[in-house]
Amino acid sequence: MSSDDPNRRPPIRHLVRRARRTASIDRLAQAWYSTGFPYRAARTPRGVDVPVAHPLGAEYDTKWAREWPARFARLVAVEAMWKPMVGFFAQPEIHGADRLDGLDGPAIFAAGPHHSHADTPLLLTTIPEPWRNRMVIGAAADYFFPNRPAAFVSALFIGAVPVDRERANRRNIDELVGLLRDGWSTVLYPEGGRSPDGWGQEFKGGAAFLAKQSGVPVVPVYVEGTRRILPKGRTVPKRGHVLVLFGSPIPFGPGDTHKTFTDRLQAEVEALADEVATDWWRARRRLHASRTPTLTGPVTTSWRRRWELTAKDRRRPRPSWPA
Repeated sequence: MSSDDPNRRPPIRHLVRRARRTASIDRLAQAWYSTGFPYRAARTPRGVDVPVAHPLGAEYDTKWAREWPARFARLVAVEAMWKPMVGFFAQPEIHGADRLDGLDGPAIFAAGPHHSHADTPLLLTTIPEPWRNRMVIGAAADYFFPNRPAAFVSALFIGAVPVDRERANRRNIDELVGLLRDGWSTVLYPEGGRSPDGWGQEFKGGAAFLAKQSGVPVVPVYVEGTRRILPKGRTVPKRGHVLVLFGSPIPFGPGDTHKTFTDRLQAEVEALADEVATDWWRARRRLHASRTPTLTGPVTTSWRRRWELTAKDRRRPRPSWPA
């Protein structure tokens, strides 16, 4: 029988060597399993759920993204990447920046309606200095921090900090309040998420809570046009025209509650939209008379809301001055 025959049995010495090696491995495994704490993790009693630490989502630590190396990288990204892209696709028209002249210190920029992921790059490049240089974005933890690569990109390139949309997370709240007190500004979308149908949504109380806890004023911001550039569900943007209008800062007053402040903030953003559609004088008169058109749209069927939305786009009047 030749040495190349596959049916040839291995010599006895190979079998003995293999058996000894297997026995050695078994002895090492038995010695390892017989060791206890602290060489091995303590056994968990039956019926006890083992807590699993997830350093992602709302628990992701973004402190490193506010150190100088990361801030410099973000500055380069904003100036070399975001600004040219926003200029090409959005061609932004900015108004109302002079209303921030008297603002000294950080601010909470509450932007709406929130229609698109293009809103964040737009605001990062249109919010005036010095607020733009010390800016963090309150981003949905479940969307922007689902895994390590996505969390790294979100924290580095847009300065995102995780915000839990499902429940109140004390760690997220304390982090944002601490950043505001330390001189950082933030961008929040008071609606809590992008519009599902193109109309605005009712504001939630996050901006009011942060303003009360930190003592930082809120700047209402109206954004128009990003829905046509990058609507929800689309991944490839198309060119369009975007308008950004800043309002006057609103401090949280001694007589305010979370509800009254949130209602006032939503009314101010709706008044900014009315100002774009008409003029400043008529928009302020309607605001004081509580007759400002709402951004949430008519309460009716979905097809009717879509019809009214497209009709609203077609019938946009030209601004005029004076009234």
